[in-house]
Amino acid sequence: MMEKEEIIFRNRIMDLAQKSYQNNMFTFSGFLSINEQDILLSMEKDLSFAGVKLWGGSEQCERKMVRFGNPQELGYEEDFPISCIFIKPLIAKFADNLSHRDFLGAIMNLSIERTIVGDILIKDKSAYVFCLEKIAPYLIENLDQIRHTHVHCEIADNIEEMVQREPAHKEIIVASRRIDGMVAKLYNISRTQSIELFRIKKVYVNGRIQENNSYMVKEGDSITVRGFGKFIFQREVYQTKKEKLCLAVDSFE
Repeated sequence: MMEKEEIIFRNRIMDLAQKSYQNNMFTFSGFLSINEQDILLSMEKDLSFAGVKLWGGSEQCERKMVRFGNPQELGYEEDFPISCIFIKPLIAKFADNLSHRDFLGAIMNLSIERTIVGDILIKDKSAYVFCLEKIAPYLIENLDQIRHTHVHCEIADNIEEMVQREPAHKEIIVASRRIDGMVAKLYNISRTQSIELFRIKKVYVNGRIQENNSYMVKEGDSITVRGFGKFIFQREVYQTKKEKLCLAVDSFE
């Protein structure tokens, strides 16, 4: 049985899709969590009448907006109303080592809803914050301090080039491509702890919740483990003498 919050979300998404279809216009949601994106993907058949596209401002973004509307049918294209704000300390050498929570907390303290803000990508003591275009001027004008650090905000240009995060290239030795074994090895937790992550729905494969902990990972699969990070399985490197597998992954933590 679906929970009340999920029913409300599904209804809101369907309303946006129908508005796009009936009024021949693009419609946009706010930024969706990875769990909400999973629900959206489960509605694929019900939403087949409306063009569906997800985007968060950068290829690496986890939180994304959904746009309804097919450019071929509407006869025009409309960009996602997303801005990226670059936040940097006024004096870097005196700045705190700010975390994702610090940046998000300061933004939320400005009475901004979570759906208005997308991913926050940390780089050194600065951050790139994706947000709805309409709220960007307000953030730039009002966000001037994070913890004890005074900051300056401006619209970022050449976003993809600046926010690109290089993954850590790793090789892990596991018994097979079973996803629970790969998660346990990569994040240095027990198999029991790994299996529990599947039970409480913390693991996503290509944006969809994966509850089957014996799923065999395929090349190119993108796996997100909430609370731990994300990795992409690249290839099988070799087999050991004891018939275990050496697997190459790109890890984002």
